[in-house]
Amino acid sequence: MALISLIIVACNKASTIAPSSVNAPDTESKILKIWWDKGFTLEEDEALQQVVSNWEKRSSNKVKLAFYSTDELSQKVERELRTGDLPDLIAMFKSEKSLTPRLAWEGKLADVSDVIEPVKNLYPEVVLKTVSFYNKSTQKSSYYALPIHQATIHVYYWRDLLEKAGHSDAEIPKEWDAYWKFWKQMQNQLRVKQIDIDGLGLPLSIAAGDTYQTFEQILEAYDVQILDAKGQLRVDDPQVRQGIVKVLDWYAQSYRQGYLPADALHWLNPDNNRNLLNRKVLMTTNDTLSIATAVRQDPDTYSKKLGISELPHKPNGKPMRYLITVQQVILFADSKNQEMAKNFLAYLLQPEVIGNYLKAAGGRHSPVLKPVWKDLFWTDPNDPHVSTATKTFTQGETRLFYTFQNPAYSMVLKENVWGQALKRVLVDSSSSEQAADEAIARIKQIFAQWQ
Repeated sequence: MALISLIIVACNKASTIAPSSVNAPDTESKILKIWWDKGFTLEEDEALQQVVSNWEKRSSNKVKLAFYSTDELSQKVERELRTGDLPDLIAMFKSEKSLTPRLAWEGKLADVSDVIEPVKNLYPEVVLKTVSFYNKSTQKSSYYALPIHQATIHVYYWRDLLEKAGHSDAEIPKEWDAYWKFWKQMQNQLRVKQIDIDGLGLPLSIAAGDTYQTFEQILEAYDVQILDAKGQLRVDDPQVRQGIVKVLDWYAQSYRQGYLPADALHWLNPDNNRNLLNRKVLMTTNDTLSIATAVRQDPDTYSKKLGISELPHKPNGKPMRYLITVQQVILFADSKNQEMAKNFLAYLLQPEVIGNYLKAAGGRHSPVLKPVWKDLFWTDPNDPHVSTATKTFTQGETRLFYTFQNPAYSMVLKENVWGQALKRVLVDSSSSEQAADEAIARIKQIFAQWQ
């Protein structure tokens, strides 16, 4: 908790929205209502509560802060979008790719350019692209969300279980085929030693956002480009279709060989974490450092037993290009507390405030503001998890998800078209060709509806 106490009130030279410019509330409607994606540790939630408390003292305003699990929040937001009983601000870290572009397109989000512009030079250009959306009502693009942190996929595994199989993490291959074969071999060797564990903990379900995030990353590995540089569909290209078939075959082979857990077809968003932490799978993909932060208070597990790996090189031998997720906060256009909400956001975006929040949260997410990276916390070689993520962002090659090129793709993710395709192959015994054709047909239908 020492890190939390470091969150201080910094001068607001970077913003033209003065944190003290809002009068104290006198009615319920003047209370700022925030829904936030619940952290994976108590420290993460407490870190945000401290930020809110500091802002309340600074501004003399009140906040009603509610935390919801990833799945609860996603369902609640979709439900309340129909009834209209929404808060002022929402931070959804698993659904931002499928929700924000759609709501901006529909004109349901407030333009927050006046919050971003004063600190625009502190953001990398690629990060700003993730919050610039087209509004069909105004027929122009603008900033409709606030980027606050980012994450990308890594692989977590149990180093101590590798040792029980007679191997070390230094032996993990860098080549694509050899990399995945290694985990299968480890499953076989551990089961010989009466350790019942699945080698590949890849999410497969329709219900989990982790499914489409991992699937999209593997499409990238095979250089399958669903959209072109202008955000237009390429699914009619025979090579794209064949690439989707190849990825479905890749999953199907490992599943039918018994290296993927059967219940992964029913996982919810936290279940890849749970299955790894409960040692039911040897490795899993994860798009934040939530698995590491869950064991951060156990130094032996955090630093010695739990391993983290970057993805292997692509099948063609080239270094992996990582898909990055930029987590955001959105302000609803119907909010009656716009000035107050922007005041809070301007405070949150001060580098010292957001930087200390991210550190107090255990480094689960990485910074998006350039000044925050200067803190040695992010490059400390004694922290294998945070320093690995930092290396990926600062030295690796990255790209954005397609939702930031075309908002129609947000519905592809919302419907989890790739999860549906996996179900057709793994459960319904459809061919990969048939499942790919169905996925392509559905994607084309979605895009036609967004013309």
